[in-house]
Amino acid sequence: MKASDLFVKALEAENVEYIFGIPGEENLDLLQSLKDSSIKLILTRHEQAAGFMAATYGRLTGRPGVCLSTLGPGATNFVTAAAYAQLGAMPMLMITGQKPIKSSKQGHFQIVDIVDMMRPLTKYTRQIVSGDNIPSRVREVFKIIEEERPGAGHLEFPEDIAVEETTAQIIPKSRVRRPIAEEKSIKQAVGMIENAEHPLLLIGAGANRKLTSKMLRRFIDKTGIPFFSTQMGKGVVDERDPLFLGNAALSANDFLHRAIEKADLIVNAGHDVIEKPPFFMRPDGFKVIHINFLSAAVDPVYFPQVEVVGDIANSIWQICEKIQVQDSWDFSYFMKVREHVEAHLLEGANDSRFPIYPQRLVADVRKAMPADGIIALDNGVYKIWFARNYKAYQPNTVLLDNALATMGAGLPSAMAAHLVHSKRQVMAICGDGGFMMNSQELETAVRLKMNLVILVLRDEAYGMIKWKQAAMEFADFGLDFGNPDFVKYAESYGARGHRIKGAEELLPMMKKCYSEPGVHLIDIQMDYSDNDRILNREIMEKSKLV
Repeated sequence: MKASDLFVKALEAENVEYIFGIPGEENLDLLQSLKDSSIKLILTRHEQAAGFMAATYGRLTGRPGVCLSTLGPGATNFVTAAAYAQLGAMPMLMITGQKPIKSSKQGHFQIVDIVDMMRPLTKYTRQIVSGDNIPSRVREVFKIIEEERPGAGHLEFPEDIAVEETTAQIIPKSRVRRPIAEEKSIKQAVGMIENAEHPLLLIGAGANRKLTSKMLRRFIDKTGIPFFSTQMGKGVVDERDPLFLGNAALSANDFLHRAIEKADLIVNAGHDVIEKPPFFMRPDGFKVIHINFLSAAVDPVYFPQVEVVGDIANSIWQICEKIQVQDSWDFSYFMKVREHVEAHLLEGANDSRFPIYPQRLVADVRKAMPADGIIALDNGVYKIWFARNYKAYQPNTVLLDNALATMGAGLPSAMAAHLVHSKRQVMAICGDGGFMMNSQELETAVRLKMNLVILVLRDEAYGMIKWKQAAMEFADFGLDFGNPDFVKYAESYGARGHRIKGAEELLPMMKKCYSEPGVHLIDIQMDYSDNDRILNREIMEKSKLV
């Protein structure tokens, strides 16, 4: 069998559904082998977008998303997406081409050591040096990048290896069960929770698994312990729950942090230090139980006293089975905090001013989206508003990046979400800065006949940095830019462009877009002028009253 044919068959054996990317001449044998495969090639307009789509596919399915590029500049364009997947714990495989490795007549033209480049950004990176090695290399990389903690992997497939003949056979997938936590650590955790007066439950990104969500629901129902989440833990448990205190969108001084300061124990299910810290530990402060697949990485702000290492769902189940509800637990202060949180989140939800205020934007998006609707956020100041104010009802319905926190991922992530959940409403929410970093993928979305709504939040600046610049009392300098006419820009790709001219137009416009098939872009002028007052000074002063 031709090696490129075997490579495709190995991918099929791993249940690969899509390959996202841009082939080059070094991939032509592989491209020919894909022609009659069950795997669908999704041709994108930039390799970075292909990587974001593959990573998001992995995030939503638990199976590695796969992306493809040529050598040199095509492969280097994967770097940001590799870091996005690796830090965000999203299983993703990058396949890159290479010139012949046994003999070459082109010197070092376009040659970069991609394997070495990918080493610090991936869990696994290898060059395939023989067609006979294809089955073991493919099986190995899939096994490693799927294992907890998931992440990025890379295979380089040189063009002279792709044309080799091989008699190698596919290696079937093996069944692997995650190890469970040691019994003594479970007993320690149970004892600490039972002896605490004000325990709190934190839900992080690592808990975003179906069975873990179910076990956490059981734990909360049995114990009545209030909970909060990190940004990437949103929706693991329904945030309409009366015990949900909020999302750790800010680093300090928010209402939620008053509850955290009152706690004497935090049960941390699935958070690790790669995501922006939801709290800062002190030697004389609250204690932390670390429940995760892997032991804790100790950090100046994170040094848990007890670690329960193993499958998170099983650990929560074991703790839930053994724990006894204590009369000494006191959650009254937490419930007082929750009242203030709920009241604060309602402020501005009906604000009629225009340009539109963030609170009104978030409230109207929540009204427009069904319980299973998916929003994919790019990176910008609006991400904080959505993390704080937008309640997620189901897991993986708020896709944001709080690990690499890169711009440019919002639109590709929404496109991948549409491919995975084609019957559900999907919305990309992007600032004008982040949107323009991968806006060319509008053509891809239109070509694939996607049903997608894209909000472009326009403030003609890199708003997050502008806010920080003002808060730190620096001069207003170097962060403003111009924009195209986004309505005409969308239409030039074959999408539908819309612009709202008042706050009252937003909700009807979103509903209208979802009633009509196709790709819709809504240009929304934003007013972030009150960010510092509301998210810094006002919250800090109000939260002191709790």
